[in-house]
Amino acid sequence: MYHIPILLDKIIETLQVKKGCLYLDGTLGGGGHSEGILKNGGNLIGIDRDIDAINECEKRFDRPEFKNRYTLIKDNFKNAKDILGDKKLDGAVLDLGISSHQIDDPSRGMSYRFDSELDMRMDKDAPLSAFDVINSYPEDRLLKILFEYGEERFSRNIVRNILKARGNKPIATTKEFADLVRKSIPNKNETHPEKRAFQAIRIEVNNELRGLDKAIKDIFDCLNSGARLCILSFHSLEHRLVKNIFNELSAGCICDKSLPQCICMHMPQGKLLKKQVPSSQEIKVNSRSASATLRSIEKI
Repeated sequence: MYHIPILLDKIIETLQVKKGCLYLDGTLGGGGHSEGILKNGGNLIGIDRDIDAINECEKRFDRPEFKNRYTLIKDNFKNAKDILGDKKLDGAVLDLGISSHQIDDPSRGMSYRFDSELDMRMDKDAPLSAFDVINSYPEDRLLKILFEYGEERFSRNIVRNILKARGNKPIATTKEFADLVRKSIPNKNETHPEKRAFQAIRIEVNNELRGLDKAIKDIFDCLNSGARLCILSFHSLEHRLVKNIFNELSAGCICDKSLPQCICMHMPQGKLLKKQVPSSQEIKVNSRSASATLRSIEKI
């Protein structure tokens, strides 16, 4: 399969998909969540910056029962508010992870499992690749990326070895980069120590976190009252960001706690729904779902 949708039934159930209502899937991937929306009678606007995802979903949704009920757009969901214009949504879903197709396609350079060119772009037309980041970014910027996006304790060791290696010749392949990272980490018993560094570079290449808070608030603004936004996150940086935004949107009084009474008159915009994680059975079938967390909010 192109990509196995995570928590599909829970997401469709949480969205409360109704016939003829409009839903946004801001991260199409293989179209699993979108197909669930269409099968339950919803109309769909699907967005993905990866042309492979758009092409896959065009084929997947080419059925008489789906005709004239979906629009697929190659773009970034961070532009959703401009894309939607005056349209209001009855629900929306974002899957912040990378698709299995992107991981398993060696030409994308996303995985340390293959020896391939350093790329990591979700959008093949994007100007910045992993090769550019690793071979041209200055020392301080590489340190910041590895420490903040990868939460990598041995960032200095890795950057020191990057600078040394690229001084002789460019670091051109995923294997070269993975070997360099492993050499930089003292704990030789750790399984896949290169995972954090690959995550950090991928986040930088695809600008995954910058502007994500605004994008979530923009999509929330486009919801009708009673509509729900579901977001799948996969690592601590995403978990924290989504949690904080949802807490902010659902907060009542935002006065300084030292004040004797509320003077802000701030009203919550949304209501938090129960956090959900994949079952042990789903993880057994799809091990990549193990790190997923589903957070949802209903607009008041």
